[in-house]
Amino acid sequence: MVLSRRYVSASVLALAAVGAAGPWLAPAAHADDRDRLAGDGIAALHRLEDTDSRARGLARKAKAVLVFPSILKAGFVFGGETGNGVLLKGNKPDSFYNLSGGSWGLQIGGQDFSYALFFMTNESLRYLRDSAGWSAGTGPSVVVVNAGAAGEADITTLTHDVYAFPFNAKGLMADLTLQGTKISRIHPT
Repeated sequence: MVLSRRYVSASVLALAAVGAAGPWLAPAAHADDRDRLAGDGIAALHRLEDTDSRARGLARKAKAVLVFPSILKAGFVFGGETGNGVLLKGNKPDSFYNLSGGSWGLQIGGQDFSYALFFMTNESLRYLRDSAGWSAGTGPSVVVVNAGAAGEADITTLTHDVYAFPFNAKGLMADLTLQGTKISRIHPT
């Protein structure tokens, strides 16, 4: 099936608008949705641990891990991303969060990927829980660990509050950072 440029552009702009408005449009997490999201989050974390020994080591030492099993990101000059995640403590679901953001600049494409954030200190975990919405670049120190950057996450000398792993990327978009994103708690109804 061939999609017209107009349809693709409209779809990208719609996703960008949803991404920018994510916390306000994020639906309340209902029981069935929470169960599915928790299962998807646990499975995604296990896949990451199976493929990256650094993640496996961090998971053992982390106070909690926030896993977004699927984040959709798209852009054509203006971009947006959104996805829901689960905070796991001891491999058990604790609470649920939405990641959303918008950006503009030289960008084109779309992608579906996963993200895991390893909270290494009680203070960073408290900041996540107590803030009305956590934006990257504020609060705890975060280091993004990319697949090809072996030296960035030395788990023997943990010096950062949060280690973030983008993984399981599908699609064509190069930037998988947390810049321009906000993480907000989804309150159950």
